[in-house]
Amino acid sequence: MTPADTSTLNLGLVGNGSFGALFDAKARLVWSCLPAFDGDPTFCALLSPKAGHGDWSIELDDFARSEQAYIENTAILRTVLHDRHGASIEILDFAPRWRQHGRFYRPVMLTRRVRLLSGSPRIRVLLRPLADWGARTPESTWGSNHIRFLLQDFALRATTDMPIRLLREGLAFVLDRDLHFVLGPDETLTQPIAEFVRDALHRTTDYWREWVRYLSIPLDFQEAVIRSAITLKLCQYEDSGGIIAAMTTSIPEAPGTARNWDYRYCWLRDAAFVVRTLNRLGATRTMEEYIRYIFNLAVSDDGDMQPVYGIDYAHELTEEEMPALAGYRGMGPVRRGNLAYVQRQHDTYGSVVLASAQLFFDRRLEHPGDAATFAKLEPLGDLAWKLYDQPDAGLWEFRGKAHVHTYSSAMCWAACDRLARIAVQLGLDARATHWRERADTMRTRILAEAWNAELGHFADAFGGDRLDASLLLLADLGFVTPEDPRFIATVDTIGRTLRHGDGLFRYVVPDDFGAPETSFTICTFWYIDALASIGRHHEARSLFETMLARRNHLGLLSEDMSFEDGEAWGNFPQTYSHVGLIMAAMRLSRSWQEAA
Repeated sequence: MTPADTSTLNLGLVGNGSFGALFDAKARLVWSCLPAFDGDPTFCALLSPKAGHGDWSIELDDFARSEQAYIENTAILRTVLHDRHGASIEILDFAPRWRQHGRFYRPVMLTRRVRLLSGSPRIRVLLRPLADWGARTPESTWGSNHIRFLLQDFALRATTDMPIRLLREGLAFVLDRDLHFVLGPDETLTQPIAEFVRDALHRTTDYWREWVRYLSIPLDFQEAVIRSAITLKLCQYEDSGGIIAAMTTSIPEAPGTARNWDYRYCWLRDAAFVVRTLNRLGATRTMEEYIRYIFNLAVSDDGDMQPVYGIDYAHELTEEEMPALAGYRGMGPVRRGNLAYVQRQHDTYGSVVLASAQLFFDRRLEHPGDAATFAKLEPLGDLAWKLYDQPDAGLWEFRGKAHVHTYSSAMCWAACDRLARIAVQLGLDARATHWRERADTMRTRILAEAWNAELGHFADAFGGDRLDASLLLLADLGFVTPEDPRFIATVDTIGRTLRHGDGLFRYVVPDDFGAPETSFTICTFWYIDALASIGRHHEARSLFETMLARRNHLGLLSEDMSFEDGEAWGNFPQTYSHVGLIMAAMRLSRSWQEAA
């Protein structure tokens, strides 16, 4: 695919479950936090460091154009740069990952190969990391084939077979042979670098293709689903099992808005969506690792949980501004941390139970859920029962107001409903009766309080008269059926009220930061899914194909889109958005039986 010119979020993601890195359309590394997703952005050019640089570039003199794509069914990025004289070079970027000695080899390591394709191109290699959130250039040392950068609590070593002085001083030279680079911990390679890179490329390619091979993908939209699934996989931090909402911080939701947030943490809601989606594709390891993360959180004795935690189980995510970074396109502030950790978001309890439910029903799992696992989930149901009719900040994380949000209440119901089903599966009759009685009581109350008979649709809050896009999920949760006239009426009204062109607002009323300005990408996918579920299949498919065309040139999505031109805004890549894509694709696809 040829990179589009409309958005500077034309970025590609490379990673391996330990860290992630974002490259622009010229294979310039512009964002990577080290040594993990929540670390110091050693490469921070994406957020305009005031000191300059914060990138790793391979520049081609007299550059004319580039083309870029992933190697099929992998997380390996291939970029070709062409100059004005017919010369061209190929750059491969990947993070090693493969199974070795009974575990996954996934070092904090970025591997690059530069290959001559034609002509006599003249290039420069500019390796310019920063430290302390862009505030300083790190001290460095060098040897015969490496450069070391002394970061905060971490030494980064770049090993290469190109002349080290050319790398140190960023000198131009004519490329006449393959070049190899390994950027990672301060460790000496134990084999020739060309051999290491060649072997790592082969093993990493095999790993990703094997992983993709065992996905239960739909017949239609396979390319989009596979790319989204790989992207979700890359957002899980395998040291703990936590799943981040996005790789970045502080990319605004719209031009010039103050809605700049740090998404490099694990929202239990977002992560649960990822788990449930990958479960539908048969990738159950993500669920097992996420449940391990949940059970390792040091929660209170009664099961109370925050909506978001650090990938290292951190409870406090104190929010602060980082002045050395001017922000995406200079649109600050840049924030580290997220105050959402202090909020009450009652849908969290349902999210965790829903993400855990398949553990008790899937016979393929080596360690399925049992009575002891069920006992760990029951305190979440107790809190769901206690809080389902109490005000919270809701899934949209309102900072200045609280209501009894319909979606939060329905998710609390889902916690008790699924606990009842799990208890039946485990043969725990008394517990099944207990949770079923609670779930039925909750559902009756929610239907009475959330349905606005005068307006003829479900409202966003008990006794309310407004809409928000989360109401589109009521059928997917099983709270109502798609055939329920109340749900159909709500979908119809959302289409008239929240839809604008080819996108959806999450809500239209002003909040703490004014009125939303962009389309919230997952809401559009929720709408597509809801349309299909109520029988408006042709309309749903048409809108879905429009959304697919608005992915960037590598098939990736951010959090938000401009209504006017589809330009990407918000943190990137957004797990929510790729979850929505997969859900809608699976709903809309023809069956494999139809193909046969």
